[in-house]
Amino acid sequence: MNAPLRLRLPAHVQTWRPYTMLYIGLVGLAGGLLSDPHAPGWALFGAWAVPTLGWIGGHYGADYFDRRLDAIAKPHRPIPSGRMPALDGLAGLWACTVAGGAYALLLNWRTLVLVAAALAGGLVYSLLLKARGLGGNLVRGSLTAFALLFGAMATAPYPARHIWPVAAVFLLHDSQSNLVGTLRDIGGDRAAGYETFPVRRGARPAIRVVIAFTALWVALAAGVPSLLPTPASGTATYWTVLGLCAVLAVWAITLLTRAPDPMPPPVALRAHAILVAERVLLAGAFIGLTAGPAATLATAVPALLVTVLLQSRMRSRYEFGTAAT
Repeated sequence: MNAPLRLRLPAHVQTWRPYTMLYIGLVGLAGGLLSDPHAPGWALFGAWAVPTLGWIGGHYGADYFDRRLDAIAKPHRPIPSGRMPALDGLAGLWACTVAGGAYALLLNWRTLVLVAAALAGGLVYSLLLKARGLGGNLVRGSLTAFALLFGAMATAPYPARHIWPVAAVFLLHDSQSNLVGTLRDIGGDRAAGYETFPVRRGARPAIRVVIAFTALWVALAAGVPSLLPTPASGTATYWTVLGLCAVLAVWAITLLTRAPDPMPPPVALRAHAILVAERVLLAGAFIGLTAGPAATLATAVPALLVTVLLQSRMRSRYEFGTAAT
């Protein structure tokens, strides 16, 4: 029996994870600006919109394929709770994929390769690798790298050489963030037979990997301005925002390293919430590098405020079935 519309619509919004979905569009936009700071508005909008549709579709797919795990560990979520039919998740996945693919075709037919790769990566992650250790975290991180590459190809035929290190930054960053996310549900994953890296090796080894990934992406990001083909107008903005990102990353890691063992889920959730906010600023740093401080203020700052507000209002309820405290 289908849930009434007054429950079904909010369940869809919860599935989108609106406190995370603003970030991925900024990554695509950063890619577009890094390729061509003077690209037309419709191309830059596509660089933002297509990854955003893919992100929402990916969450639909993840909730559909994880519905049996969620029924054990998180029965309050939209599908296992009955507030959203399982087929809505599958339909949402394909609707977002088709809409994004159509826009991608208008921008640059070559981007369809990235759309297909992202869809395949998301399915492989949800169906197989999410439960198979560090490989799942890296595949999850690759989806953000695809978003950056898509944005770059929305404003140019192919990604230029300086785009690839930036893609690596986001691959490492999102792999790190995803690994931190697994720390908040070690007990539920173990009970469901999901062999995530913390389930296999423990929280402390997982934190060491998080530290290593963080050091790598910070080092790569520090070298990006020197790789640009022409001097960037927003270098000062870039270093300022990147420095703030590094401080927030250290804050999140400090919370994890000081936590008792076994890892308390609220501590891991708080650390992940910091990284969710921090990665919005990271995308904003790359936007500002080529487009200047005004572009960062106009894009990343509003997205950061919305992300922080919605996390405080929605995330604890979605993760644990309780209101935020």
